[in-house]
Amino acid sequence: MSAKQGVAQTFGMTDQAWKRHANPWSVWTRFAAIPAMETAVWSRAWLGWWCLIGVAAVIAWLWLNVHIFGPVEPVSWAAKGIYGEQLHVTGHAPRAHQRVLRWLIAAGLAGFGFIAWGLAALSIWPLIFGTTLLVLAQLWRIDRYGLLFEQHQSDAASRTDRQD
Repeated sequence: MSAKQGVAQTFGMTDQAWKRHANPWSVWTRFAAIPAMETAVWSRAWLGWWCLIGVAAVIAWLWLNVHIFGPVEPVSWAAKGIYGEQLHVTGHAPRAHQRVLRWLIAAGLAGFGFIAWGLAALSIWPLIFGTTLLVLAQLWRIDRYGLLFEQHQSDAASRTDRQD
């Protein structure tokens, strides 16, 4: 089992969970959790330890998110991206996609590093830069996953046509 599959299994990512995870409402509200978490952590400057209530609320939302939205088929841009992510996690991504995805994951991790720096130091520029980098990398990654999904569908259709 790969590390990606282990993480997916830890988070209970069954086929049904992936379909719920692909719901555009689920995708976009997970993006909204980024500034919500940042605000909750930053609020320690005003609230002290009470900021942990906001942090806990965002964590609870992220856990609940995959459970409250209904499953969808891969029709929308966001849904195709998440279906493509599932293909990547299960080891169905061609080498060319894997290379680009590694770079996008690295960019997102760098963005996360800047966010952590900005929140630790209560410095706005690394926070904004990191958030921008993280969100752009994640959007590009979803787009790339969508291309992976469409390519996989096209390849599957070609194989089916050749068998007939």
